[in-house]
Amino acid sequence: MQTLQQNNTRWHLKDVIFLAIIAIFFGIIYQLWGYMYYALAATPLKPFANDLTLGVWLMAGPMAGVLLKKVGATFLGELLAATVEMLLFSSWGVSTLLSGSIQGLGSELGFAITGYKNWDKIGLAFSVLTSTIVTFGWDLFSNGYLHYQPLMLVGLFAARLLSVGFFAGVLVYWIKRLLDQTGLMK
Repeated sequence: MQTLQQNNTRWHLKDVIFLAIIAIFFGIIYQLWGYMYYALAATPLKPFANDLTLGVWLMAGPMAGVLLKKVGATFLGELLAATVEMLLFSSWGVSTLLSGSIQGLGSELGFAITGYKNWDKIGLAFSVLTSTIVTFGWDLFSNGYLHYQPLMLVGLFAARLLSVGFFAGVLVYWIKRLLDQTGLMK
């Protein structure tokens, strides 16, 4: 009889195929979502465009995690989706891979906090929190957020937390529940 830890580390062909499907599906969504970012950035909400749209770009990792329940699936799902997005001529080029790595690491940390034992609401909640913190920390340096006033930083963080919470938390959970009803992941 396999232990939970062995189930979380052993990959099967079915897992790899699902991971590839998730990466391709979200890589295409990510590429298209870039237009939403640019549309929002062309409005007075420009300073908030990144934070309000980021949640969609964080969906592949948690989706891979909750569906595959494997150590590393969250990181790989995000990185591979970013790779697909980049190959579809993302306007951010190769830096998309760096963003995908940071986003995947942030999401993976949430499930790691649970010891990879909770792939449901609690794991997703931690994933939302850690990915928000990690990506915000990255943007402090890479996107010049350090130049903002403290009140603006609080507003940006809150916008990011809401976006990530809805898209990479609530929406991923709803999609998982719908897929559970199909029996596809058994």
